[in-house]
Amino acid sequence: MTPGRPPPVLTLCASVSLLGGLTFGYELAVISGALLPLQLDFGLSCLEQELLVGSLLLGALLASLVGGFLIDCYGRKQAILGSNLVLLAGSLSLGLAGSLAWLVLGRSVVGFAISLSSMACCIYVSELVGPRQRGVLVSLYEAGITVGILLSYALNYALAGAPWGWRHMFGWATAPAALQSLSLLFLPADADETAAHKDLIPLQGGEAPKLGLGRSQYSFLDLFRTRDNMRGRTTVGLGLVLFQQLTGQPNVLSYASTIFLSVGFHGGSSAVLASVGLGAVKVAATLIAMGLVDRAGRRALLLAGCALMALSVSGIGLVSFAVPMDSGPSCLAVPNATGQTSFPGDPHLLQGSSLPPMPRTNEDQREPILFAAKKTKPHPRSGAAPPQPALSSALPGPPLPAPGHALLRWTALLCLMVFVSAFSFGFGPVTWLVLSEIYPVEIRGRAFAFCNSFNWAANLLISLSFLDLIGTIGLSWTFLLYGLTAVLGLGFIYVFVPETKGQSLAEIDQQFQKRRFALSFGHRQNSTGIQYSRIEVSAAS
Repeated sequence: MTPGRPPPVLTLCASVSLLGGLTFGYELAVISGALLPLQLDFGLSCLEQELLVGSLLLGALLASLVGGFLIDCYGRKQAILGSNLVLLAGSLSLGLAGSLAWLVLGRSVVGFAISLSSMACCIYVSELVGPRQRGVLVSLYEAGITVGILLSYALNYALAGAPWGWRHMFGWATAPAALQSLSLLFLPADADETAAHKDLIPLQGGEAPKLGLGRSQYSFLDLFRTRDNMRGRTTVGLGLVLFQQLTGQPNVLSYASTIFLSVGFHGGSSAVLASVGLGAVKVAATLIAMGLVDRAGRRALLLAGCALMALSVSGIGLVSFAVPMDSGPSCLAVPNATGQTSFPGDPHLLQGSSLPPMPRTNEDQREPILFAAKKTKPHPRSGAAPPQPALSSALPGPPLPAPGHALLRWTALLCLMVFVSAFSFGFGPVTWLVLSEIYPVEIRGRAFAFCNSFNWAANLLISLSFLDLIGTIGLSWTFLLYGLTAVLGLGFIYVFVPETKGQSLAEIDQQFQKRRFALSFGHRQNSTGIQYSRIEVSAAS
């Protein structure tokens, strides 16, 4: 702990990061349990389900386009508080909705809120704490996402049989947002630059004054210019967010339910346990990343995670050559003839799917998964988890795995677990940590939002092209293509991404100004990995 820092400040910063991620993860995954009763109550068609689930992504994409200007103009803290108010409005719209239009509006508003909050939270916490705590506290946001997803699954299961249970599912998202707002009231404000840096002086151990003297003003177009190596910083930011999507992570997770069925998870309760187990793997991997991010470093975690992703997704592709996989869950609108909401295990639900795997975060915040319903084919999306159907005991299920294929199917499941773990301690938490560190404070909000918009747009593009890609080159070659992309991502990280652990924001900024990392990746190596020389920043600089 930095000398002179009051212990409650770190606790409050941790709560802001954790509760922000928990809200994000909960909103992504809550549609998993709410979609089935909504399908029954409103008689939603497949297209209407796609519209409802995809509306969150559209709202999030809009926030990534305008959120950066809001964060830089009104301050990080005010942006978080404002996003929580928007979230409250969206949750009320969902809880009181009586038509599909109100549901779509509510999900769009919620998507806008969680996207804006995710950007502001990472930037706010990274600026508020010193170098030794920054990695852990910003990574807490990713941990909160995984916990929020698990919490949403638990509440979905508990409320599935309750009358109008989906209304309560949507409403509970306001609880962590309210607690986060309460924590913010006791932390410094950053409504304008002067107040922000004045408040940060005792928290950054003297770093804030260094940032405050001799600062330059940047326009949005400076992100693409050579001034202060801004083009190089944008290359790093865009490369990380694009490669974490182009590796097919949302689509691979969407196909996890098929792998569960293939290895023998045929019952509804078995699928629940498998899905929760996958979520527990994500939580464990994220906690490991939190412990290593300030020790091993950001670059080391990215390299290790991307390498394991390449091996594991290629393994799934190779196994699928030898073992035929099901085409995945189907989507049919079920009219609500009885007026009652079904729950997991109800024999009136559709056959052929299992409880969904854990979706990605992502980012992204900021890296979400949307469920899109297509007959006979899986159609993964980004932004929320797929719905939570159950297998019908009265209808024929998938064939039992052949004895000769059992080992290969379990190998595919193991590869899936490795893939999820690798993403959760690599791209998942580290991408957003690096983005919150590499840009100057004057343009950090706009730069973060710009990269985040590419994250959401690439997620949508990869998800929409999944079925067409499978139809063109087949499932096995699709996974192998994702593996090749991960190898390219590994090369990008090695060449372009610097190590920033243990450095103040001023030192990171000075390093980018002094050299182009893309041309000096081999500079200064030691036994603990590749490191870049620290540049001492005097008070007079």
